[in-house]
Parts: sequence; structure tokens; C-alpha cells
Amino acid sequence: MAADISRAGVEKAYGRWAPVYDLVFGKVFDAGRQSTIAEADKIGGRILDVGVGTGLSLSDYSRSTRICGVDISEPMLRKAQARVRAENLGNVEVLSVMDAKNLAFPDSFFDAVVAQYVITAVPDPEGTLDEFVRVLKPGGELILVNHIGAESGPRKLFELAFAPLARRLGWRPEFPWERLVNWAARHGGITLAERRPMPPMGHFSLIRYRKS
Repeated sequence: MAADISRAGVEKAYGRWAPVYDLVFGKVFDAGRQSTIAEADKIGGRILDVGVGTGLSLSDYSRSTRICGVDISEPMLRKAQARVRAENLGNVEVLSVMDAKNLAFPDSFFDAVVAQYVITAVPDPEGTLDEFVRVLKPGGELILVNHIGAESGPRKLFELAFAPLARRLGWRPEFPWERLVNWAARHGGITLAERRPMPPMGHFSLIRYRKS
């Protein structure tokens, strides 16, 4: 089995991606980004966008929604900061380099937490999800969009074969739905509100949890 990803490896990988990320992933992941933003805007208030990256999503939020964005990669975040200045996004309150598993925010601080394509790119997905719920207000929503690995068949075989290269690029491709099911059952205090297939080809899902 391939060695799992590390914080240092992810930080280094996304530092390399920063100059070309928008070009490579902008259109591919657009449907997932727009869907999470639409759900977050329905909730409004103060939103935490984890893995905000180059800030591709920031201008699409409603200007009445207050945004705090964090990312592990300083080069990615510099591009986000430039975007905020260029587009005069006054509703963006904070952009900060931060580890998703160790957020420098108090308990029950956000009305929603958005994490787009993040969970498969952190060393400890379950511990990171716990941290997201910690900073979420009761009644708030955790809104994820992420690749969900195949349970069987040719796609699962491909994901396993691709895993060593994917880890060097900054993520793990083999991430079954069962991991989220088991995490939610262990954590308690949250309920699954929705799982919606997302392009490309339904290999991604928009997933919403509500905190009790």
C-alpha cells in the first residue's frame, strides 16, 4: 500500500500548483464549487471556506455573506489575496495560512463550513472533519464537495494504481464513502442532510451535514 500523504508534502505540492491551478482545475471543478457556494449563501452569516486556494470561489459568494478563508499553501493564498484586492471583495474578512486540522477559531463560530476538494488532500480526514464541526454553530452546516472512491470494479483498480502518483500531486484518490459514514457515526451530533452526485461523471459528491 502507498504511503499516506503528509502535511509537508501537501503544502509543497500545492505550492507547485499555485501558478497553474486556475487553468488546470478551474473549469473541471466549477460545478462543485458553484453548488457549495449556492448552499452556503442560503445559510448566509459568516462562512469558513477551508482550502480557499487561489480564491476562485470568493467572487461568487453573495456580497452579504461574510467569508473567512484559510489554506495550507502560502503561494495559493497570495493569489487569493490579490484577487480580493483586485475585485474589491469587502465581504472577505480574513485570509490566513492555516492547518485545516488546527483552526485558530473559537468553538461554534461559523454558520457554515465549506470545504471544496479538501478532505482527500489532508493527512487526517476524520480529525479534520472533527475540527470543522467544532467551529460550526449548532444548526449550522458542513458543506463538502469531494471525490468519493469506487467501492469495486475497474475504477477502484485504477484509483489504487494511481494512488502513488496522486499522493505526490497532493491528494489520495481512494476514499470510499464508508469512511464518511463511519466518521459521522463515531462523531455523533451531526446528521447527513444530502449527498448529491457532481460532475465529472458523478465521481464527485456534494455532501451536507447539519450540526445538532
